[in-house]
Amino acid sequence: QVHLVESGGGFVQPGGSLRLSCAASGFTLDDYGIGWFRQAPGKGREAVSCISRIDDSTYYAGSVEGRFSISRDRAENTVYLQMNSLKPEDTAIYYCATTELPYCRLVVAPTYGHWGKGTQVTVSL
Repeated sequence: QVHLVESGGGFVQPGGSLRLSCAASGFTLDDYGIGWFRQAPGKGREAVSCISRIDDSTYYAGSVEGRFSISRDRAENTVYLQMNSLKPEDTAIYYCATTELPYCRLVVAPTYGHWGKGTQVTVSL
């Protein structure tokens, strides 16, 4: 069965950076697109970024475009989310999830079938 593990979260001051990792075990991420999502306390889950299965095309929510960058390391079977210029409103638990669709979409939907358990990101003074 698929297993995804997020890591790299932590505490940073506004303007700082973090690099999140989404590591797969028991399967290859080459067969999937990957989405990054986040959920702040008391809020719904929000799509942040994704990288597609077919051509590695990438998409970003308007709130993070220009600050975040998603990438894939096929040799390491890992997808990354580089987060720069972090803001307090980026504080959330960040999750990664798989999709078999050829092109990913920035939606929280059943097309994302397998989820990790999340990593906490806190941006604060």
